Amino acid sequence: MRRLVILGGGTGGTIMANRLRGEYADEALSITVVDQDDHHVYQPGLLFVPFGLADPEEITRTRHRQFHSGVDFLRAEIDRVDVDLDRVHLLDGTVLDYDVLIVATGARLVPEETEGMLGEGWMEKVFTFYTPEGAAALADALESFEGGRLVINLVDMPIKCPVAPLEFAFLADWYFTDRGIRDQIELVYVTPLDGAFTKPVASATLGSLLAEKGVELVTEFNTGEVDGAGGRLVSYDEREVPFDLLVTVPVHSGAAYVGRSPGLGDDLDFVPTDERTLQSKARANVFAIGDATAVPASKAGSVTHFEGEVLTENVRRFLAGEELVAGFDGHANCFIETGFHKALLIDFNYDTEPLPGHFPTAAGPLPLLRESRLNHLGKLMFQWLYWHVLLPGRDLPGVGAELSMSGKEQP
Repeated sequence: MRRLVILGGGTGGTIMANRLRGEYADEALSITVVDQDDHHVYQPGLLFVPFGLADPEEITRTRHRQFHSGVDFLRAEIDRVDVDLDRVHLLDGTVLDYDVLIVATGARLVPEETEGMLGEGWMEKVFTFYTPEGAAALADALESFEGGRLVINLVDMPIKCPVAPLEFAFLADWYFTDRGIRDQIELVYVTPLDGAFTKPVASATLGSLLAEKGVELVTEFNTGEVDGAGGRLVSYDEREVPFDLLVTVPVHSGAAYVGRSPGLGDDLDFVPTDERTLQSKARANVFAIGDATAVPASKAGSVTHFEGEVLTENVRRFLAGEELVAGFDGHANCFIETGFHKALLIDFNYDTEPLPGHFPTAAGPLPLLRESRLNHLGKLMFQWLYWHVLLPGRDLPGVGAELSMSGKEQP
């Protein structure tokens, strides 16, 4: 029997375990998933928690119940991976030997990497919505916030769901308007990028939306310090942005055990990975998926889903001794909440910018790069699709792993 070990029971790990369980009989391939806890959080839902539109308990389920029968789930902390001996060492002393390893432990927040972020003011006037605890605390802070300067700060890239900080700015505009105090709130979006987003076409559209909604955009700001006591963001070139309430997206890195595994990760503990095959550059029998990788694609759930289709085929090919397929093209699509029950939709890959048009075909029904209520409903519907289609390892009807140009308007 061949042995597959998957590190991480989040989106990527669950998709791969379920897809591969369906490909192989139990006696042909053993599948073991390792994670340090049994709490699977629907991370896109964290965006809605600060605005009272979701509850952390409602977007959290047990990990082990998301796996198909025949997948072994082991709750344990990972110490390190020995890629030379094909072994995973757990902190409790357990050793797991593998024939194939999939790294799917995602990205973690490292706020300690920014001077002062965890100092005075943390969880008082400095918050992040990227954790259930942070999102819940921020909900209380927003509810009591009656006026002043609210700053949304993206410290550095890469981050999970790159559009989420923008969505927060748009929803904050709606939230304070709905409360009747928008004219008492100054919203500021601070980013190290030279525009609102990484892709120029989408960046122009999103930058215009920020301007329409009265959100100040501060670009090329490389945060060096958070002064919670003084209410200041300070950049490395000594620029300052004052705040009364700070919503921050801290620096991200890969899982800590990656750094303790010689040859597996890079300086940020992400796994260098072939951007087309998803085979790691550490060893031929090690693959990576989702936020854990260093591929130049968005760290988003849709990307992980599309990667999963390609990686399932490549694990099968590897076990069969066949040539891998270079099938992943960086495909990503994201609904972007813009407030007032509307949203944008973008669809792109490594080589193609987000373009206007319709999705998934010229007949629609979803408009691209344009606000609509239908896109907002699509965003809300995605949570059901996540639990009942993506995690079980099923394909989205009409949406393939590769980007389709159908319906898109060429410049």
